[in-house]
Amino acid sequence: MNPETFIFEKAKAAIKELYGAEVNEKMIQTQATRKEFTGDITLVTFPLLKTSKKSPEITAQEIGGWMKANSPEIESFNVIKGFLNIKFSQWFWQGIFNGMFATEDFGQLAPSGKTIMVEYSSPNTNKPLHLGHIRNNLLGWSVSKLLEANGHKVLKVNLVNDRGIHICKSMLAWLLMGNGETPESSGLKGDHLVGKYYVAFSNELKRQTKEIAAQENISEDEAEKKAPILREAQAMLLKWEHGDKEVVALWEKMNGWVYDGFAQTYKRLGIEFDRTYYESQTYLLGKALVQEGLKKNIFETHDDNSVWCDLEGDGLDKKLLLRGDGTSVYMTQDLGTAHQRFSEYKLDEHIYVVGNEQNYHFQVLKLILKKLGFDWSDSIYHLSYGMVELPEGKMKSREGTVVDADDLVEKMYQTAKETSLELGKLGDMGADEQEALFEMLGLGALKYFIIKVDPKKTMLFDPKESIDFNGNTGPFIQYTHARIKSILRRAAAEGYQKAVVDPESVKESASEILLPKEIEIIKLLNTFPTVIKEAGDAHSPAVVANYAYELAKEFNQYYHDVTILKEEDASLRDQRLALIDLIARVLVKAMGILGITLPERM
Repeated sequence: MNPETFIFEKAKAAIKELYGAEVNEKMIQTQATRKEFTGDITLVTFPLLKTSKKSPEITAQEIGGWMKANSPEIESFNVIKGFLNIKFSQWFWQGIFNGMFATEDFGQLAPSGKTIMVEYSSPNTNKPLHLGHIRNNLLGWSVSKLLEANGHKVLKVNLVNDRGIHICKSMLAWLLMGNGETPESSGLKGDHLVGKYYVAFSNELKRQTKEIAAQENISEDEAEKKAPILREAQAMLLKWEHGDKEVVALWEKMNGWVYDGFAQTYKRLGIEFDRTYYESQTYLLGKALVQEGLKKNIFETHDDNSVWCDLEGDGLDKKLLLRGDGTSVYMTQDLGTAHQRFSEYKLDEHIYVVGNEQNYHFQVLKLILKKLGFDWSDSIYHLSYGMVELPEGKMKSREGTVVDADDLVEKMYQTAKETSLELGKLGDMGADEQEALFEMLGLGALKYFIIKVDPKKTMLFDPKESIDFNGNTGPFIQYTHARIKSILRRAAAEGYQKAVVDPESVKESASEILLPKEIEIIKLLNTFPTVIKEAGDAHSPAVVANYAYELAKEFNQYYHDVTILKEEDASLRDQRLALIDLIARVLVKAMGILGITLPERM
């Protein structure tokens, strides 16, 4: 039983005994005792005054006195202006600790019966993954693991945007400028090769646009629409939608290159999916829904044959659903994909992990689905996250100024290697173990630095800061875990059997087996399930990341101040070893939710 539940039950019994009344559960309010006062938990008496018909101070004194007399778990209490501050005995905390220690998967919440789908990654097949995609993937993965820790069944899905004008731009540029270049002939990963031609298209489009603008004395916006290379790309898209064999064959070949490249990046990042959807297989479902909407007069056709949904009456704009030439847009396929998923699975929630520049898109998506009569649209949640920026500013894919995901991961590996060698944190490791550690630390630094920031915030990524072994970083927590495991290995060699102290023996003992610092750590450990719940409700793994950091800090201070292995009293030594053992287990669970592996030694 946790402290809040314990006090709730005791307060309810006290009120019934003292005042002969049953109280509404909401009337029993507790909070952590403020640091300037003595106590562990505080009962707020003001909601109980109508029942007691006495002053706040007298009510608190009476309830506190009854609870102290009838609860050996309570060591003392004090009253400050109607607030009843309760201090538990050390053996109460010992019992709490023993319960946590005995729970094999402490922090895992009970099954909820809910099924939640999380869509993340959602790359375009015209370029490699970059730093922005890394935040998306890491956030999507960790939210999925967080929801699993909350007891939900989670389906991790990817929607590959494998069709559209952006794909045709890379395809056309390769046809015009590629001279048959392949990943094998160039030595480039397939996604990098295709991305190279996306940039090449953009550069050629800029050149043609400026030339036309100068020749015809028109704006660059007008000139771009007349650019031959853009018109060729638009014609290619139309051919693809009509099943042109040559265009489809080229599309399949170049997308195949990209998929191979993505697979390598996902593997290194530790990212997986339960299912992958492809826009090329779902956009027709969306077009069918558009036709239904036209029949029901929910949508309207304009003179150029384009199809729109008028949302002005809902405070929004008109939304394009089909172009005049019949080709679809992102909204079209999102309508079809959402319908398919809710038809296939009985989803309680569908989370889309997509950047905040698409906030309006998802607002429109939910509204259009609602108009089409799908009440499950209320179960759609857009996990909107801020962009990742660099000291030099924002990234632009079409200009080739992005931070490539593969390059960044490799840089993190090299930085972890250099830092570890410089600090001498390798002990007697062999070459293979060292390489595995460098990879673990590099990925840990990258993942933690990105995930520790609240998803809604725009963040500035600093690779050097992320690898610091002394700050709020992944490597700091990883090193903390390795230090605990080192202590436990030495203890095991001396016969430690992971024993815990019997609280009944503590109750009868005159000695203080739990130090105040140890009680503080037990309190922090005891909040872990609550942290998991709160983080899950907020869809924010950052809450778990920062909890792990606080716990690691507490251990390091404890290790600095308290004797563990050299403690002469066997009961105290075993108690302290059990405490740090549980700290290590909770760090593994917390960091595992973030997709971060903790080393056994460093």
